[in-house]
Amino acid sequence: MAQNQTARKHGAARVVKRILMVLCALIAALAIVVFALWGGELSTLKTLSCVEDDVNLFTMEYKADYALDEFLKTGASTDAELVDFIVRQMLKGIPLNFDLPNLGCSTFAAQLTDGTPIFGRNFDMYDSPALFVTTRPKDGYASISMVNLAYIGYNSESLPTSLTKSIMTLAAPYAPLDGVNEKGLAVGVLQIKTTPTNQQTDKVDITTTSAIRLLLDRAATVEEAVELLSQYDMHASAGSCYHFHIADAKGGSVIVEYIDDEMSVVQGDAATNFLLTPGEYDFGSGEDRYAVLRETLDANGGVFENEEQAMELLKAVSQPVSEEKKSSTQWSCVYNQQDAGVEIAMNMDYEKVYTFGL
Repeated sequence: MAQNQTARKHGAARVVKRILMVLCALIAALAIVVFALWGGELSTLKTLSCVEDDVNLFTMEYKADYALDEFLKTGASTDAELVDFIVRQMLKGIPLNFDLPNLGCSTFAAQLTDGTPIFGRNFDMYDSPALFVTTRPKDGYASISMVNLAYIGYNSESLPTSLTKSIMTLAAPYAPLDGVNEKGLAVGVLQIKTTPTNQQTDKVDITTTSAIRLLLDRAATVEEAVELLSQYDMHASAGSCYHFHIADAKGGSVIVEYIDDEMSVVQGDAATNFLLTPGEYDFGSGEDRYAVLRETLDANGGVFENEEQAMELLKAVSQPVSEEKKSSTQWSCVYNQQDAGVEIAMNMDYEKVYTFGL
C-alpha cells in the first residue's frame, strides 16, 4: 500500500510538472507574440518620463517603426484618415481621439554671433501638456520635435503617467508642431484665418502635422522642403488654415502658404498668424507680435549673442492669459540648427529653461 501511495504521489508530481511546463511554454509563446507586435512600442513607452513633477513637459525617444513610407503610399486627406492609419499601424486597433484646435504662434529665424543658425518658436494655445520627442528612423533623418498632448487626448488632469495611460503617446510622430532635424532643417506651423487648404489633384494627400513629419524626416534644406511639399496635396487639419515657417542650416528661411489652394513661397525670417504673401491676402492676427519680431530682427541684423537673447525675444512676444483670450504661450523653443539641440521654457517661466538635443 505504501508503494502505491508513493507511486500516486510521483504520478501526481509528474502531472503537475507537465502542467507547469505547458504553462511556461504558453507564457513564453505569449511573450514572443506580444514582443513581436509591441516590442518597439513598449521600448518607446519605457523612455517616457516627466521632466519635473510640477511641469507638464514629458520626453520620449521613439523606438518603434512609424512607417512613413507606408503612410505616403496613400497618405491622408483628413484628420480621420490620418487617425485610421495611426490606429492600424501604431496603436494596433486601440481608438484615438485627434483634435487640432485654434492656436496662435510666433516664429523667427536668426543666427548667433559665431554664425550658428537658430530658430525661435512660441506655441500659443489653451493650457495643455507637452511632449518632446526624439525620432531616429532607419530611412530618414533623426530629429527632435514638440507635440501638444492635448491633440491626442491628454490634459493637465489626465497625463501619461503609467504604461496604460501612455499608449496614446505612440501617435506622437504624426502630431509634431515644430522641430529640427540632424541636417539643421527647422520647421514650425502657425494658424492663419483664411480658407482651409484642400488641394484636389492626383497627388498623394497629406495633412498639416503629417507634412511636418515628412519635412523633418526627408528634407535637409529649404529647397528640398519646398520641393517635397509640392509633390503632395495639402489638406489643412481641423477645418483651419496654416502656414509653415521653414529654415535651414545654410541660412535659408521661407514661409510656405496656401492661397486658393495654390502654394505660395515667401522669403522671410519671421511669421505669426497672418498671410505674408503680398497683395490682398495679408490679413489675420498677430500683427502686433510680428511688429516686435520685425523691429528686433531689423535692429540686430538677425544676429543674437546667445540663445538667452533669442529667448528674450520670444518672451517679448509671448501671450499671457487674458479675459478676452483664454489661450497663452505654452512653450517657447530656441532650436540650435547646428547641433540639433533646443532650449525650452514652459508656460512663460523664462527663469527655468530645459536643454535637450540629439
